[in-house]
Amino acid sequence: MTAAETNPSFSVLPTHELASVVVPLLKGVLYQEDTPAPWSLLLKLQASVRDYVAVLGLDLVLDEAEGYAFLRSRQNDDEDDQQGMPRLVARRQLSYPVSLLLALLRKKLAEFDAGGGDTRLILSRDEVVELIRIFLPAGSNEVKLIDQVDATLNKIAELGFIRRLRGQGQMVEVRRIIKAFVDAQWLAEFDQRLAEYRQQLVQEPGGTDG
Repeated sequence: MTAAETNPSFSVLPTHELASVVVPLLKGVLYQEDTPAPWSLLLKLQASVRDYVAVLGLDLVLDEAEGYAFLRSRQNDDEDDQQGMPRLVARRQLSYPVSLLLALLRKKLAEFDAGGGDTRLILSRDEVVELIRIFLPAGSNEVKLIDQVDATLNKIAELGFIRRLRGQGQMVEVRRIIKAFVDAQWLAEFDQRLAEYRQQLVQEPGGTDG
């Protein structure tokens, strides 16, 4: 008798093709433009991928139009699920500077899309500094502000919402996956949220994300 016959869970182990899609997804976001071969496989094996990651307590989020996919822990799994399965995709608590800049970049992307121009939103660090400047106390130290923006951009890049352009360290591209995390309802409450962020930053003018 084989292992698959004695233990049904073996039957859900991925094939080589399936593993070449699931493994990158477990590591982070899969982008069509960055990894065209795994992306094509994902589209081909989408149903199998969904079934496999469901066993792990995860859902596949796939946006063909925007060209990205990622795994998300299933809702209502505050700690472990009823079978005692640990969460594989951890939730992150974001600092106010990171949350603020994510909101500003998402709003900027919405405005950019409304213009009907290019599909890639590229901003310079100076443009990002100007986005956030109005939400900081008057007279904020310029050098400290730039350092804070750089640190915040680095954190957002680690989270996968932006990427720095090769050979152009001061230029960043806002990745469209930000739309999946900062949704339309969130943007509808944008002004209220920014007021809250501004108050927080006034109280902690030197705060950066740790």
